[in-house]
Amino acid sequence: MSENLGNFLEDFTPNKVFKHAIPRTLTEGDVSLYIGLTGNRNPLHCSSITAQTIGFKKTPIDDVLLFHIAFGRTVDDVSLNAVANLGYANIQFKRPAYVGDTIYSESRVIAVRENSNKSTGVVYVESKTFNQNNQEILSWVRWVMVPKKNNDSKIASQIPSNIPKTAELKDIDRKGFDFGQLKTWETGSEKIFNDFNVGEIINHAAGITIDESDHTMATKLYQNNAKLHFDAHLMKNTPFKKRLIYGGHIISLCRSLSFSGLENAVQVIGVNSGVHSNPTFAGDTIYCRTEVIDKLEDKSFTNAGILRLRQLGIKNCPSAELKKVMTEKDGKNIYDPHVVLDLDYFVLIPKRK
Repeated sequence: MSENLGNFLEDFTPNKVFKHAIPRTLTEGDVSLYIGLTGNRNPLHCSSITAQTIGFKKTPIDDVLLFHIAFGRTVDDVSLNAVANLGYANIQFKRPAYVGDTIYSESRVIAVRENSNKSTGVVYVESKTFNQNNQEILSWVRWVMVPKKNNDSKIASQIPSNIPKTAELKDIDRKGFDFGQLKTWETGSEKIFNDFNVGEIINHAAGITIDESDHTMATKLYQNNAKLHFDAHLMKNTPFKKRLIYGGHIISLCRSLSFSGLENAVQVIGVNSGVHSNPTFAGDTIYCRTEVIDKLEDKSFTNAGILRLRQLGIKNCPSAELKKVMTEKDGKNIYDPHVVLDLDYFVLIPKRK
């Protein structure tokens, strides 16, 4: 059999299903290394006592870490040859995962669109991740730009339809957990659901500089072997001239940086949309801004409310100094060059009874 060289635009057709290779058993080492790479301080993910007080059987895997490892299962088939990972929608964290669980992923192509340059196109996939009991624990939609194998190939473009504008929460299972049992002294802040206001903006003060070793190790941890993150020799011949930082690493850094101000936002349960708006490279410093878009109450979650947040990842500019998120160019609104991530997501946070 020949070596897997990854798929090109011609290899994707709507409704094609990939059952991805390399199942992964989650370990304590994964958790510790992730904390070392991101500085995550959420007590739910580093204190078994905190987790058990709420009702978890033990410390759950960090939601974002779970997404990255699950995402890594899909790379060989979907984005090994990617030019860029463009965005996400309808990420649903349906069930917790724990150390010792074994996960696997599968994806279905939902649309393919050729770009006007005729050399690249965008592939849209819906991916699902299951545990060893065949329970679905995570799902998401993403779109990725991939090259064509032959620029003269004819592509039957199909525009994606029915991608939800918000993550569907009806399948999020947190039965048996009482988030009101969280002790706020463990997080360092008493600010909970009731204390946030719609429209409130938090300019998180801290920044973190991305080292070559950090982002390389992070991408290896997820077994995300997309060439644009690993192969510096290959990337010399691209317009970027160097490796790109995996966009998911920026999500992780922003989640960590936003802990100061969102200390009690214990779990991410859904991501409505995400855009990697500008590339990031080693040496860039990431800052973060969060806006409270909405507050929701759902009886499915005991003593917890839902905050809908818009989180911006900003490079080389403290968030309080960013004047505009979008700027106008040639009659179009585009992201300011400092904005590298625009994420719209839901978190669970304790509320007063």
